[in-house]
Parts: sequence; C-alpha cells; structure tokens
Amino acid sequence: MAIQTTDVEGSVFDATQILGLRVTERTASEIYLAAGNVHHELVYLDSDTNGIHSIGLVARDGDALRTIRRRVEAENLPIISEKSVSAGVQDGFSFIGPEGWIFEIYIDMQPDTAPLQSFGPDRYGHMNFHPVDVLGMKNFLERVLDFRLSDVIGDDYAYFMRCNPDHHGIALIAGRGTFHHHAWQTQSIADLGKLGDRLNKLGRDLIWGPVRHGAGHNIAAYYVETSGAVVELYTDLEQIYDDERPPVIWGADDNWWNMWSPFRPDGFRTYGIPPVSNRR
Repeated sequence: MAIQTTDVEGSVFDATQILGLRVTERTASEIYLAAGNVHHELVYLDSDTNGIHSIGLVARDGDALRTIRRRVEAENLPIISEKSVSAGVQDGFSFIGPEGWIFEIYIDMQPDTAPLQSFGPDRYGHMNFHPVDVLGMKNFLERVLDFRLSDVIGDDYAYFMRCNPDHHGIALIAGRGTFHHHAWQTQSIADLGKLGDRLNKLGRDLIWGPVRHGAGHNIAAYYVETSGAVVELYTDLEQIYDDERPPVIWGADDNWWNMWSPFRPDGFRTYGIPPVSNRR
C-alpha cells in the first residue's frame, strides 16, 4: 500500500507512534514502513495531494507473476511500469486497473527483521475500498488476480475477498470510488484498548470500536490518519483453509457489521481518500 500525503512527517508519526510500525528506508520522496519481517508493508510519498498511489499485491512466484502479466495484457489494461517501482523488491510490474486504481504486482521482497518494540501490530492484513462499480471490481479481482469470495452482502453492495487463508485481503463496498482503510493484525483485544489510550493522550479519537464484525468475525478499532485514510487495528479474523468454501451470504438488512449491537457510527463510510492517477 503506497499513500501520497501532504504531510509526510505527520503520516509517519501516526504510523510509528500511534500504530507502532517502524521505518525501514527513506528516499528523497518516499518513506517505507513495516510491522513484520519484511522491507515494507506501507509506503508514504511526499506529495501535494492526499490519495492512494498504488496497491501492492504479492504474486506466489515468478510463474504466477507472468500469468498475471498475460491476463493484464489480455484485458487491455495499461501497464505503466515493466519493473517494480518499490525499493526492496526483486521483480514486478505496475498497471492501471478498473476506475484508475494502480496495482503493483511483485515477488521476492527482501527481509528486514523487526526489533523488539513496546507495541505494534504483527503484520499488514487487508484493505477496504469503495468502487463505483463494485461488481465490476469483484469480477476483475476474481478473473485477473485469483481472489475468492468469502462473504457477499446484499445485492451487489459488498464483497469480502481472499487470496490466502485470511477471510479477506480486499473488501469492496459500493461507493464513490474512494479508498477507506488499511488494516493491521495484532495479537489481543487488549492492544485495541491501548490504541485508544494512545489516541486519547494526543487529543484524538477512535471513530469506531472495539467492535466484533459479522463478516470476517474480527474484533476491530478504527481511527483516521493524517492523510485522511482510515486505519484499522484488528484481531481474531476468521481463517479459511478450504479454497472451495462457498461464500457466506448476508441479506441487505442483516447486521453483518456489528455482532455486539446494531450500532454503526454515522458517517463512517464517508471517510477516505481517492486513487491518484499521476505517478512519481
């Protein structure tokens, strides 16, 4: 996940002092951060615009990378880089997907051992964004990138999709073409309480949570970072080890968002930032 931000140092403060990531590399315009033992899971780019620069996805191996490359060509999607544009990655390519979202597909990210820290998540988990054509985006993720359906909400309202045992790596909810949140896995619900305490000390707030979601069963808490994107810290996400498991179907009026009450904060889905079409 690469995010352009008008306040790069503010964004890095949020990521390191609130969420608990570490900086792994700095360039003239980019700052790389991670929670796990990898070179990066999040990148901030200094910019005059807040928005999503690109979405990074890991291919299984070189054969899978080449297969996806052929599918992208067959879809007539513009390829904007024939090699990885990120530091710490051996090979990859970037293309413009539906609705202007830029995807970077890569393999072989170099390791970077995380030191012992007082707090922080275990790893990056998933993202949630709001395509205008949610069905078209769902079909693209299935057809080109081999994502599978975990949960379906209503009649073409939302799709939770996975590419590994995690219940979802990408969640799609019909909207106005914006990115909503990036999510990070932690070990305990106690970590969500500590997140709330850190925000409180800074005079900031959780915008929702802790809450137990129905779709995915994760316990989550959310806040807004400096760029305008929402950040989720979660634990206890459902794991699906059967690739053929049929999706769970939720009715439009079912309470898929909160297993503990019908509460959902007003305006929660209005937060977010758009994709940015210009590349550095």
